[in-house]
Order: sequence, then C-alpha cells, then structure tokens
Amino acid sequence: MTSLESKMAALERRVFGQKAEKLPPVAQELRGEARSPEEETARAEAALAKRRERAARKAVETPTREVRHAVPPKSRRCPACGSKDLKPLGMGRTSVMYECVPTFFERQVHIQEALACACGQGVVTAPAPRKVVDRGEYGPGFLAHVVTSKCADAMPLHRLAQRIERGGVPMHRSTLTDLFHQAASVVRPLSSHLLQVIAASEVVWADETPVRVLDVKKTKQGYLWTFLTQTPKGEWLVGYRFSLGRASTTPKDVLGGTRGALVVDAYTGYNAVTLPEGRVRVGCWAHVRRRFFEALPTAPEAREALDFILALYRVEAQARDAGLVRTDAHRELRRQHSAPALAALSAWMEEQTPLHLPKGPLGQALAYARKQWDALTRFVSDARLPLDNNRSEAALRKAALGRKNFLFVGHEAAGENLAGLYALVATCEANGVNPEEYLADVLLRVQTHPNARIGELLPHEWKRLRAADAA
Repeated sequence: MTSLESKMAALERRVFGQKAEKLPPVAQELRGEARSPEEETARAEAALAKRRERAARKAVETPTREVRHAVPPKSRRCPACGSKDLKPLGMGRTSVMYECVPTFFERQVHIQEALACACGQGVVTAPAPRKVVDRGEYGPGFLAHVVTSKCADAMPLHRLAQRIERGGVPMHRSTLTDLFHQAASVVRPLSSHLLQVIAASEVVWADETPVRVLDVKKTKQGYLWTFLTQTPKGEWLVGYRFSLGRASTTPKDVLGGTRGALVVDAYTGYNAVTLPEGRVRVGCWAHVRRRFFEALPTAPEAREALDFILALYRVEAQARDAGLVRTDAHRELRRQHSAPALAALSAWMEEQTPLHLPKGPLGQALAYARKQWDALTRFVSDARLPLDNNRSEAALRKAALGRKNFLFVGHEAAGENLAGLYALVATCEANGVNPEEYLADVLLRVQTHPNARIGELLPHEWKRLRAADAA
C-alpha cells in the first residue's frame, strides 16, 4: 500500500504539480534562514557591489555610439528675452539608452590588386582573403554565427535559414547543415584536445543524457556525455562525447587509464573507470536529497534527512561567502561541521532502515544513500571535491533545450560533430568568452597553428591571449 500511495503521489505531482522539484532549492532555503543583522548587512553590501560591477562591465563591453540632438531652429531663442544669440552650455544633457540594431549580412566582393612590371614579364598580386574552406562562399564570422545559434541558442537550422533570408541572403537548411559540419571538422583538433585536458585533471565531473538519432522510418536512442573540470585558476572546461549506447565504453574511452576523482551519480556505467584500479568515485548529495524529498508524501520523517543534508550545504555556503573554497580552511570547516552532520545522518538512517519497507519510497531512499555512503562522504577529507554533481547536470541543459527544438541528430557522425562544437561553445560561456568572436578567430587560426601548442587556442587560454594583446 505504501508503494502504491507513493506512486499515486508522484503521479499527482507530475500531472497537476510543477514539473520542477517543489522543494525549494538549497540556495533559497539557506537565504530564508534567520541571520544576524551583521550578516544581512554584509550580504546586502556584497549583492550591491556585484550589481555595480555588472553594470560597469556592461557599460564597458557594450559598443557605444553618440547620438547628438540639436535644438530645433524654431526653439533657438532665449525663452526669457527672445534673443537668438545663444552659445553652447557645457556638454549638454546626457542620457543612456540601449537600443537593438538588427543583425545584417553583407555580400563582400574581394578584389585583389594586380601589378605588372614594365618589362612585361613580372606580375604581383595581392594575397587572397583567408577562408575556412577552400573556394567557400561563407566567411568565418558567418560559420561562427551558425554554430553559436545552434549550440548556444538551441536554434534549429531551418529556423536560422529563415532568419538569414530575412537578412537578405538566400539560404537553405541543407547549406547551413553543411557549414555546421564543416566548422566541426575544422575545429575537431581543439575539441579533442579539450577532452584530453579534462581527462588529465585530478577532479572530473561526468553525466549523460539521451538524444534521439534519426533511423530508417523512426529514431533510435543515442547519448550525449559531458565531462568537465575546473582549473587551479578557477576556469571551467566543458567537454562532450556522443555515443549510440549508454554502456561503459564512452567513460573508458575518455577517462580510461587516468587517476583522480570522478564526481558522478550512482549509474553503474562509470564503474569501469573507478575503483579499485581507476578513479575514486565521489557521490552526489543532490540525488540523495531528491530521493528523500520524493518520499515526503508517504513518510514525513524524511524531513529529518533533508535537514541533515541542508546542514552540509550550509557549510559550503559559509566557505563560499568567506572565500575559502578549495583551501585547507575549507577542509577544516568540513571536518568541524560537516562530519558531525554526516555522523548524525548515518545514525538516523540506521534507526530508520528497519522501520520501512525496502520497496517503499523512504526505504529506497535509505538504501540508495547507504549503498553510496563511502562515495558520498569522501568530500570531507578533500576540499577539491564538491558536494554534488550539479555542475555536470547544468552542462547538459543546453543539450536538453536543443533536444526539444531540433528533436534529433541525423546520424552518428552528426552527433559527434554536435558534441565537439557544444564543448567549445559551452567552455566559452563558462569563462565569459563570446563564442562568436572566439569561433570566428580560431576557425582560421587553428588551420595553421602548431599542433604542439594547440592548447593555446582553447577558450580560456585564448581569452588570456586576447587580454594580453589588448594590453
């Protein structure tokens, strides 16, 4: 009966409730807790400083054009005495307004100057413009726009073709498809090297999501895997890999033979690259929290487990607010506060396990947490390890949005191309790099850049090079 009640509660929540988890996110619960006036003041000041920083950055980064407004001829007289002898008063009144200038496309006609010698034998010709594809009609900026529209904005190519035609360029979806795959082929050395850099990192996050693949008269199931890491400088590197199955082949191809920590959920497909000979598995408290929340309708006592888990996140929030993340002080904070919360939660689970059916909602949540306990508690002794796998789940949201918009990929090679371009665009966005500017530059540069220094063209390194050039 308990199992049936839980299924009915889950069905009612799915049909009549919100699709998202009704339990407030951890950050929202932490914000709602009572704080001292000093903490509230410090938080308000930090939020104000962040808003000011964002406004200042927006003012600097946004292209600016001065629009001058002259006084109309009929009004060029003094309103007091009627004199027309008026002189400028300072710089005038200034106001700021953000306006949308529609994107436009242009047809460039490149004319190469040719010079002939009076001897009649020597001819000198100006170099031809560089192209991504030999004899191609579309420039690197155009290809960068196509890739960014699909990978960053989840826009189907047939809809993008309509928008380009409104811009004055005759276009068909099949042409954009060819351009998309050409761009993926050109930057494949970069996307492959990005995955290699991620695999060589000490801490890697991983997750996967289904993607439909076109097949004869129907579609079949494929998977998009994400692997990401954070550099010592705090930069995020996001990689993707496409496969036609969910077996352990993909994790082995990407992470096989590497050492370190792997932050994942309980899916057994990652067992091939974890203990005893591979990476150390690190569990995800967000998945545990979700299971206890789903047990609430039939087992209100699950609220105690949620409170224990919230205490773990409270420690992480304290470390983040104090700027201690991934430091020895962060590890000490976990040892002093997270470890006792884990001990209390473990004791509570030991007490509750005999009281609930193994197949019931709370029984399943307890079994999940206890089975994953070693992986879930490893974060206490290593400040580099996160509390959950939310980063990799967030990295798959773009793919989920694209799955709703363009429904499926055409074939396995198309899925591999999509994964490679997704990786570069996602890494750009994670590090504050404009993906259109980045791709327009590297689509040309990668073809002549030394392969031994290919890492210099990854988005986070490219950003530093551009900053150095600007200085």
